[in-house]
Amino acid sequence: MQSDCIIGHMFIERKIAPRLKKLSTQFPVLGILGPRQSGKTTLAKALFPHHKYINLEALDTRRFAAEDPRRFLKSFEEGSGAILDEIQRVPELLSYIQEHVDEWQKPGFFILTGSENILLNHHISQTLAGRIALATLLPLSLEELQDVSLLPEKMEDTLFRGFYPSLYAKKIDPREWIQSYMQTYIERDVRHLKQITDLSTFQKFLQLCAGRIGQLLDLTSIGNDCGISTNTVRSWLSVLEATYVIFLLHPHHKNFSKRLIKTPKLYFYDSAIACHLLSIQSAQDLTTHYLRGGLFESMILSDLLKQRYNAGLPPNLYFWRDKSGHEVDCLLDHGTTLTPIEIKSGETISSDFFTGLIKWNQLAGNNPSQSYVVYGGKEKQIRSQGVALGWTQLGSLPLGKTS
Repeated sequence: MQSDCIIGHMFIERKIAPRLKKLSTQFPVLGILGPRQSGKTTLAKALFPHHKYINLEALDTRRFAAEDPRRFLKSFEEGSGAILDEIQRVPELLSYIQEHVDEWQKPGFFILTGSENILLNHHISQTLAGRIALATLLPLSLEELQDVSLLPEKMEDTLFRGFYPSLYAKKIDPREWIQSYMQTYIERDVRHLKQITDLSTFQKFLQLCAGRIGQLLDLTSIGNDCGISTNTVRSWLSVLEATYVIFLLHPHHKNFSKRLIKTPKLYFYDSAIACHLLSIQSAQDLTTHYLRGGLFESMILSDLLKQRYNAGLPPNLYFWRDKSGHEVDCLLDHGTTLTPIEIKSGETISSDFFTGLIKWNQLAGNNPSQSYVVYGGKEKQIRSQGVALGWTQLGSLPLGKTS
């Protein structure tokens, strides 16, 4: 059994692989969700080599599954199982899968992959509750690239190239690949989810979102700049969330007797997509770009999400900001404790990096030794105000208990 992602002649071990194998022994259906090209199909085939692979993007296969679902599913009965790729293309199939798993009682028989989250989960909640284990596979993590010595030396090169496996499979210009990826994404996923017809306006909307990376979400401002209503902004943001392009980081609810910001911040799962939308032409451009800090912050937060999803943990990432402007970029909520994390793109550690942590630690009564700064350099320093970690050292952060 090979649990890796093939990159040229090299294998990248996906950290989520052991968890997927474990879940497949406990549930009759395993759902692997994540953006297009994050490695879901490759990993599913590697982990379950004796399962029959079915691509529901293929029109004839999709028609068969939709028009005669019982016969379609019965054709797998005598085999080891089936991988149904892009299950969101035939969501009605899930009701019939329920019938079969209840009858057959075979663990790990159906492996479902999907690149749309909301649609798939809506149908799962109606049909497969208690029968399916869900896992999220995002693009490659910093640690996965480090393990095979593929992580670029410079932070700017990493931001520009991003983390999709295909960009490491061969020498390819990230701009060309991302442009093709986004064109396919808009034509397939966007049309499918919301039947959006004005694709040029949606493209402008995407660019406006990228221009607000790391900032508080302002629906009215985006709507005014794009010429659409706030309701449309909400609807289109839901598309970007459902297809794993953006995520919203919400403020933590704990008050400390201060008035807190209640608006979420906007981030992108992959920095290369954000760079493309911002028309950044090279890694060198990032050294002085006005959104360098937001892009770096987005990359670090996305990698923390990857770590938690790979370990079977809930996201549980928040930020903290009060009305006076005191802020901590990330609070990692462990349930009974909080780990504050500041994220700074500067390559030289400065005492200013710890300002938000000092204020939060005072209010929360938190031990400074359990607070962190992640910055654009690579040296680890332990200071009285907290621990400074280089951007390649995220594995040192406490994650919490894994499932």
